[in-house]
Amino acid sequence: MLHSVLLLLAAPAAEPVQWAQMTIERRVIIRVPMARKGKAPPRATPEASDDWDEKKGPRCIALRSIRGASIVVRDGVDLLLADQHRYRARLERGCDSAGFYSGFYVEPHEDGSLCSGRDELQARNGMSCAIDAFRRLVAADDDD
Repeated sequence: MLHSVLLLLAAPAAEPVQWAQMTIERRVIIRVPMARKGKAPPRATPEASDDWDEKKGPRCIALRSIRGASIVVRDGVDLLLADQHRYRARLERGCDSAGFYSGFYVEPHEDGSLCSGRDELQARNGMSCAIDAFRRLVAADDDD
């Protein structure tokens, strides 16, 4: 106890109180799972990519509507939406969609949308690829 009193006496005079402000930010990451077998092809195959025709797509897709994903082409990830629509997220040049085989993460923007030219997909292995464009997928006609 004597040591504690000596330490208090030896301590410098109390300095004026300094106030500081701290901001706490919350980071949200959304995980998009790959579709289960039977719902969509899990791997890129030439036959599977022929099942769909690509049409002009939107610039953004609402994150809340995405239910799953599948890999059908080498440079894109197909997104399966709640309303049964499919969109293909075409990835930036040099990105191989095989890195997203186990799903991917998205950091949502404040508008709640996943947008081409702005957002990127982040794989579990650390790889990330920007989205170049979205293409709407429609079932291919058999007579083509």
